[in-house]
Amino acid sequence: MPRLVTLSAQRRGSLDLRVIDAARELGVDAFVTTRSGGVSAAPYDTLNLGDHVGDDPERVRENRRRVAAAAGVATDGLATAVQTHGRDVVEVVRARDADGARADALITSSPDVALSVLVADCVPVLLVDPLRGRLAVAHAGWRGLVVGVLENALAHFERIRDLHAFIGPAISAERYQIGPEVAAHFAAVPSALLADGGDRSRLDLVRVVEWQLRHAGVRDERVVACAERTDDAALFFSDRAARPSGRFALVARRLVA
Repeated sequence: MPRLVTLSAQRRGSLDLRVIDAARELGVDAFVTTRSGGVSAAPYDTLNLGDHVGDDPERVRENRRRVAAAAGVATDGLATAVQTHGRDVVEVVRARDADGARADALITSSPDVALSVLVADCVPVLLVDPLRGRLAVAHAGWRGLVVGVLENALAHFERIRDLHAFIGPAISAERYQIGPEVAAHFAAVPSALLADGGDRSRLDLVRVVEWQLRHAGVRDERVVACAERTDDAALFFSDRAARPSGRFALVARRLVA
């Protein structure tokens, strides 16, 4: 299993963030947004970043503006794609490269861009190559894991053995019940499935992500997972806990000395 860490609480402007401290040591400013500090009304209160869940578009734009400022970029410097639970990866030189793009992973070498991936139970993943100043974020739900979103993102790095991986907040196995048609995809992943009533199982998405990263060649000691979960929708949005649901983000930007 990956090493577990607790994310650090940090205030930036009005936002209550959770920071990935270990990423800064690798030249990356990375944080996870919470539900606090935005302008959206219930049930999207308050920092919903998803523009596809029924929230007021103007409020979502203001929320994204605040997140961009927290990342140290202009509003048009925050890269966010249209996520489809697929495997496509977009190379981002300027944030607008992601505008309207249908992709579940973004990758950049530019310090002028903050990458973001939106989630509400699926697993946000950050990949960092500190030797080449390159980073990626990926949206890893069960569908994306089946079709190879992580494998495809990893293929955009020169040397997988040099990578560090950070697994953000996601739903726990205790709260993620699935049917046999989904479970069949993960039967080969050790400890990923827990027996439940009847033909139902519970799926440990974080375990699947960790296994796929390690299986692809990321070194065990360089995979870190946060201890926080989305289960109760208190700190982070959870689509399983409450619908309609907003979306929170993992945001990452390369630092320059």
